[in-house]
Amino acid sequence: MFGGEERMRDRADAKAGVRRILFFLLLLLAVMAGVFFAGMVFWQKKEMPGQTLEETSEIFTKEIVIETDPPVEETKAPYVSPIDFEALWETNPDTVGWIRIPDTVIDYPIVQRPKDNEFYLHTDFDGNASVHGAIYLDSDSEPDFSGWNHPIYGHHMKDGSMFKGITKFKDEDYFKSHQYFEIYTPKRTIHLKAVACYYSSADGIVRKTKFSSQQSFDEWMAERLAPCSFAEIPVPSVKSLFVLVTCSYETENARTLLFAAEVDEKGQFLSSDEEITNDNFKKP
Repeated sequence: MFGGEERMRDRADAKAGVRRILFFLLLLLAVMAGVFFAGMVFWQKKEMPGQTLEETSEIFTKEIVIETDPPVEETKAPYVSPIDFEALWETNPDTVGWIRIPDTVIDYPIVQRPKDNEFYLHTDFDGNASVHGAIYLDSDSEPDFSGWNHPIYGHHMKDGSMFKGITKFKDEDYFKSHQYFEIYTPKRTIHLKAVACYYSSADGIVRKTKFSSQQSFDEWMAERLAPCSFAEIPVPSVKSLFVLVTCSYETENARTLLFAAEVDEKGQFLSSDEEITNDNFKKP
């Protein structure tokens, strides 16, 4: 009986000893932490004189913010033309574009002969003599279609080929149901909306490509579109105009003129201060 009480006292003494040891360890850690903190405060005061204890403490308690790299901006994929211009240039280095008008046979390469508007009247795309000639851009126009006005010529063939299809645009109903078409270049797709069509004399006035100002071009364009009763005159201005020209037979030496202006992917006219985009065009 007495032996059991002695063992219980021994265990109690052992537990008390462990508690004392833990107490002294915690006290020692607290003292060491205080010394460390005091040393850091002294160092901070030495390095940054004038700071208060609160300001110094804030250095140690402030939330650590890990900076991450800024998000990478998405870049547009480079334009890829649906037309293989490399292959076209192997056949004819004069190639500058490709015109395609839905619901017509007009689906041809466009060529340009510098300083010569007669060559492709009787020479086809392959360089052979031909009554069909080729579809060609006026020699005074910029080959990348960056100017104000771009006359493009093609024969009116009895078999329906080349530019005969544009004569249908003189009919108002046909015109309004076929206003959108494209010209492709190596660097961009030019989306176009027909704005007028009529026949006129071959006086060469539509060949004008140089203008002194945007206002001068706008005035000239309004004059050219005015003869068409169903013309859609862009307001206040457009970036550029395209004129498709072919022979017409209402009068001697007449020409059918189809005028078109650049539009964006929503079919809205591109004004003179808007950038050209290469987004896929969606007809409204």
